Amino acid sequence: MFFHSLKERILGKFSSYSNSLVFWVLCTVAVLVTLLIYPSLVVTSRTYNVGDIAAKNIKAPRDLYIENTEATEENQRRAVEAVLTVYDRDEAMISATIQRIHDAFDMSRKIISDHAKALEEAARVINQTGEAAGGEQAAPSAPLNAPPAIRPLTDLLRENKAQFEKTLGAEISDEDYKFLGKESFPQEVENYIIQITRQIISNGVVANKEILLEEANRGIMLRGLQSQSEEYVQSLKRFYSYAQARTMVRVVGDPILKDLNHTAIAIIVDLSQKLIRPNISLNMQETLNRKQNARDMITMVHYKIKAGEMLLREGERVTAEHVLKLNALQDDEGRKRTVIRSIGMGFIVLFFLIAFHLVYLRPTSRAQEQKGREFLFVCLVLLSFFVVARLFLTISMVFPHEAAATPFTSPAIFAAPLAAGSMILCLFLGLEVALPFAIAMGFFASALFENPFQTWTFFFLNSTMGAYWIKECRERNVFIKAGAKVGLLNVGLVAALYLYTGAPTVNPLFKDMVMAFVGGMGAGVLTAGIVPLVEVSFGFATDIKLLELANLDKPVLRRLMLEAPGTYHHSVIVGSLVEAAATTIGANPLLARVCGYYHDIGKINKPLYFIENQMGGKNRHDKLAPSMSSLILIAHVRDGVEMANRYKLGKAIADTIQQHHGTSRISYFFEKAKQLRGEENVSEADFRYPGPKPQTKEAGLVMLADIVEAASRTLENPTPARIQGLVQRLVNNVFSDGQLDECELTLKDLHQIAKSFNQILAGIYHHRIEYIEATPKGEGKKANAGSNGQSTKNGDKPAKDGNSSSGSLKRLGLS
Repeated sequence: MFFHSLKERILGKFSSYSNSLVFWVLCTVAVLVTLLIYPSLVVTSRTYNVGDIAAKNIKAPRDLYIENTEATEENQRRAVEAVLTVYDRDEAMISATIQRIHDAFDMSRKIISDHAKALEEAARVINQTGEAAGGEQAAPSAPLNAPPAIRPLTDLLRENKAQFEKTLGAEISDEDYKFLGKESFPQEVENYIIQITRQIISNGVVANKEILLEEANRGIMLRGLQSQSEEYVQSLKRFYSYAQARTMVRVVGDPILKDLNHTAIAIIVDLSQKLIRPNISLNMQETLNRKQNARDMITMVHYKIKAGEMLLREGERVTAEHVLKLNALQDDEGRKRTVIRSIGMGFIVLFFLIAFHLVYLRPTSRAQEQKGREFLFVCLVLLSFFVVARLFLTISMVFPHEAAATPFTSPAIFAAPLAAGSMILCLFLGLEVALPFAIAMGFFASALFENPFQTWTFFFLNSTMGAYWIKECRERNVFIKAGAKVGLLNVGLVAALYLYTGAPTVNPLFKDMVMAFVGGMGAGVLTAGIVPLVEVSFGFATDIKLLELANLDKPVLRRLMLEAPGTYHHSVIVGSLVEAAATTIGANPLLARVCGYYHDIGKINKPLYFIENQMGGKNRHDKLAPSMSSLILIAHVRDGVEMANRYKLGKAIADTIQQHHGTSRISYFFEKAKQLRGEENVSEADFRYPGPKPQTKEAGLVMLADIVEAASRTLENPTPARIQGLVQRLVNNVFSDGQLDECELTLKDLHQIAKSFNQILAGIYHHRIEYIEATPKGEGKKANAGSNGQSTKNGDKPAKDGNSSSGSLKRLGLS
């Protein structure tokens, strides 16, 4: 699911096919190809290692700056060591702790105060009641204005204990809580707790003092979390650890709590210890960031070599310092050379790709989305096979030729299956795109490998012929046959190149021929493996896949035959019509036939709502409103697209299903709605298909064939003249409605299509002779038959004599 959505998102970027997008994509491809050609530029000067003997004097041609690695690393180490460890101090902890103490005690005192007020109010009510009674004896029952029952204070405080602990942020025992409640949570206890905790937290409590004391010699950088102010602290022993802070509670509390009773002192000490938290913590991430920043701030240390200075003398033993100087010289020259040659090659590749795109990949007749997919596909194929070429170049360096006089430096180059790129493009985009791609692939390969002429000749010829041999691929074994042919061609090319270069050595020639044949077979096998992936990824369809889909035993067509037989028969005839018409106008007849088979599969969901599937004269639309009927008819397009995606029929078929009605109007129900509701109350937009209009020749053919085949069934006497008039009128109506404005059909094509439809329909509805039944001797010919035996009426009539048929078969086919 993830990869499907990612694929749709990427392909959606190319649906607009804007010139700016194309330009930037071509620039990106040019840059990538250039990087593959020159990943690193090899300097032709000799490379020395430590211990080698210099073959000649080497002087510095210009001033050079050599990096002193040891000095640079030493400076970086010192800068990192100078960075102090960062600790964070939570400045807000004191005020937050004091606020919690105050809130907890204040809440509890309020409960006691509210309880006392409630008691006073109850007493006042009782007194007023007694005075109103005038001293008389009170009635047995309680007076109406008796005070409400007041819960005991102990119950209220017991229920408040959990909230007290939550607000305070510390637990307290039941005995200590009862004592505080009995003493009405004295302000004095609250003040002592605040005084002790403030003094200890203000001094600083660290979570791990052992780690802190490791920085005792250097000090730390103490940073306030809230103020972001920083303070250098060298005396670290003054900070308390968590255990020391708990002990200091008693030390700080002894002089100020001596006048209190033991219970109050114990409560104050216990709560103070529980409320103390570490407010100083190590910030390792900030420390590491500062160390890295300090390291990055250190600039490289270089020392200068003046122009003309001797770097290495002839006969001198090479040392590590010599290698350092020579590498600096090599890097300086290689960088400049790489930049210059890469820029030049990048522009050459870019101009080549732009010309290739303008001439071969920008046909104005194709839909924008289709053009975008094709453009992206060609770019990916080009990059992919250039990566393959780069891979075989690496392999060739591992297995070089022993003999020097050979067309290529390694037999592995002959095994590169680059012909598969043109073969794949030919299958999906045709020979007119594959041939220039072969030129491009040969050009880029010649820039990558040595011997440009031999390289271009070899890869251009085998790519071109590979595309030619696979252009009409309708069976899987064609891949192997084409691969074998390319392999044999490669063998002949190897022999020709050996003769051209004057390298008649037998042993490397035999190896190269074997590898060349393996490369041809590999191209066929690689093409066979990649084609299904391309079909799934880009929604393209090869003739092989179309032939598979044209099989009437496919699950969706079998469902159509069983669940909607009328639609199935209609679709088969439409497939025959569009195939014949596509042949006459130069469209893809196989694609047209398959689209004709599948264009109405959406009717499987509600087959009985379509006239061709209704039996017995019952029409379900008679009980529906015209608007509802139009919605049902329109829905079969959407349902068809969903089924096409579900059965993975491919984008071309799904698009044809969506486009085969275009934005045409459902005239029957539109007119019916106007009769029922009035013309002013009916919107024509509600009775039109959502479209889009046909975008390809095949989709336009399916639209025309669908309309013509359905209308031809209404002809009472379908003579050739009537069929011709019907076809002409329907094609003119579709053309006048603008449904063919966005596809590639011309007026000449429409004329050829109409002629093809006339021939096919005339063959379907041709007259047949009336079969002559056996008659008794002497009766002669039937009265209604002409001298040539052909019936004068259209259609056969059932025999009136019941004796002419077997009695057991009288009602065959009637029930």
